Amino acid sequence: MDHQQRQDVQHFDHCPWLFAEAATEEQRVAQRERQRGIGGDTEIGARCYVGESAAVFPDRLRLGDDSYIAAHAYVTGELTTGSDCTVNPYATVRGTVTLGDGVRIGAHTSLLGFNHSMAPDRPVFQQPHTSRGITVGDDVWIGSHVVVVDGVTIGDHCVIGAGAVVTKDLPDWTMAAGNPARPLRDRRSTAAAPAVQVPDPLTRFADTARTQAADVLARCWDGERYVDRPGATATLRAHCDAVEIADLLLGEAPEQLTADEHVKRLCAAQDPDTGLVPELGEPLPEPDDDGFISDGPALYHILSAGYALDLLGASFPRPVRGVQQMTAGQLVARLDKLPWQEGAWGAGAWIDAWATAAHWNQRHDGEGAVRPGALEALFGWLLTRADPWTGMWGSPSARSGRLQVVNGYYRLSRGSFAQFGLPVPHPERVVDAALDHARDPRHFGTGKDNACNVLDVAHPLWLCTRQLGNDSRGDGYRAADIRAWAERQLAAILPRWHNGRGFGFGSGPAGPGPEPGLQGTEMWLAIIWYLADLLGRADTLGYQPRGVHHPGPAHRARPLAGPS
Repeated sequence: MDHQQRQDVQHFDHCPWLFAEAATEEQRVAQRERQRGIGGDTEIGARCYVGESAAVFPDRLRLGDDSYIAAHAYVTGELTTGSDCTVNPYATVRGTVTLGDGVRIGAHTSLLGFNHSMAPDRPVFQQPHTSRGITVGDDVWIGSHVVVVDGVTIGDHCVIGAGAVVTKDLPDWTMAAGNPARPLRDRRSTAAAPAVQVPDPLTRFADTARTQAADVLARCWDGERYVDRPGATATLRAHCDAVEIADLLLGEAPEQLTADEHVKRLCAAQDPDTGLVPELGEPLPEPDDDGFISDGPALYHILSAGYALDLLGASFPRPVRGVQQMTAGQLVARLDKLPWQEGAWGAGAWIDAWATAAHWNQRHDGEGAVRPGALEALFGWLLTRADPWTGMWGSPSARSGRLQVVNGYYRLSRGSFAQFGLPVPHPERVVDAALDHARDPRHFGTGKDNACNVLDVAHPLWLCTRQLGNDSRGDGYRAADIRAWAERQLAAILPRWHNGRGFGFGSGPAGPGPEPGLQGTEMWLAIIWYLADLLGRADTLGYQPRGVHHPGPAHRARPLAGPS
C-alpha cells in the first residue's frame, strides 16, 4: 500500500460517512474483503463500512444497513445494530449489546455489556464473567467519553451528554448527563435550549488540538530525534514531551517511532551506574557527598523520562542509586542545606526529583527503594518546616515577591504529597498565598505569563481545593475567587494556540520562550485541564494528563499503543 492509499484509508477510517459516495471501485473491493475477513458469526448490511484500524473480533455481529465502525473502535462479543448506526473513533463496544435504528455512539465512548463477578473467595482476574447485556433504542445519541455499564436499557430518542456514566435505565425521550448520569429533561420539552448550540470553547479547542497534534509532533522531528521547535538542539525532554502530547491528544505513541523504539531509546539514555539520565551528548554532573546531584537537566529527566516510559508501559531499567542509598540522616542534612531563602524554586525542584526517584525505585526494589526511614524523614521534615501563614516553604523577596515560594511549592508538593497521595499542611493558607501571588503584575498579565508561572498556581489551587472539598458548583473555600481566576486564564490561553504548531511556553528566562514548541504545548495542555477542572468542565476536553502533570497520586498508566 503506497502513501496515498494509506492516507485514503485513514481518511475513510475517521470519516466513514464519506465512503459510500467517494470510494473508488478498488477501495470498495478492499472494504468487502475487510468485512469478509472479520470472522465469527457475521452479517453486514448494505453500504456499511468497517475501519481498517478498528479492532473487530466479534462472536456474533449483525451490522444494519448504512452503519459503520470507525477508526480504532474496539468491538467484541455480540453486537446487533439496526440501520444507520455509527460506532465512532476509539469507541469500545463489548459483551452483549443491541442497538436500534439511528444510534450514534460518540468517540471514546464505552458500552460494556459484561462484568466480572466479585466473590471474596478468589482474585478478580480469576472470577467468571457475567452479562446481562445493554439495549439501546431507536434514534439515540450517546456523546463522547460516555460509559454505559452492563444491564442498562436506554429508551428511544434519548440523548446522553459527553462524559456521562450511565448506570441505570433511561426511559424514552430522556436527556441525561453526569456521573452517575441523571435525567435533565424530556427531549420534547418546549423549555429546551435554542436549536442552534454554540460549541463549548473548551470542546472546540480540544477538537482543534487533537486534529493538529500529528502536525505539531512532525514539525519537531528532525529526522533522527525530537527538538523542542524547528532549529533547536535535540533534547531528551523534547522526546518526553512528544510522548506526553501524543498520549493526551492521540492516545498512542508518536508515529515517528514505534512504541518499542521509543522505549528502547529512553531506556538507553539511563546511566547504568547511577540510574540518572543525562542530557543527550552531555556528561553527568558529579554527585555531591551524599551520592545525589544538585541540579541540571538530569534532575528533571527523573520526572520526564520516567513518566514517558510509564505512558509507554515500561519503566527505568535501573533504580536511581543516589536516592536508593541515601540515609535518612543524609537526606535531612541535604534538606537543611537547600537554598530556601533565595532559591525556594530550586529547593522544591530537588525534592520533586528525589521523591519521584523514590517512587520509580519502588518499581524495582519495593521496600528497598530507599533506605529505612528516608521517606518518613522527608515528610516529617516538610510537615515541621511548613510556614503556617502560607502553608509553603521558603520566604518571599522584594525583587520577585512570592515567585520562588509558589513555584517551589508546586514542584515540592507535586513530587511528594500529591504523588504519594498524602494531604498537604495548611491548605487554606496555600490557597490564599497562591491567589495573592497570581495578582502580582511582575509575573502575570499581558505579555508576562508563561507556562511555569500559571501551572504553579493552578496545580496548588486544584490540589488544595480537592483536599478542602470544594466542588464544581462553586461551593467551598474562596471558590468564587478561584473560579474567576481560572475563567480569566482560560480566556487568555485558548486563543494562543498556533495552528499546526501548538503553544509557545511564554515570556521570561525560565523556559524556551514564546515560539510554539513541544514544552509549551505539553505544559499548556495540562494547565488547561487543571483550569477546566477547577470550573467543573474538564470532561468537555476529552483528555486528562497522565504523565508529569497528572492529577492525584501516581499509578501505573495504561500503556500507549504504537502508531497505526
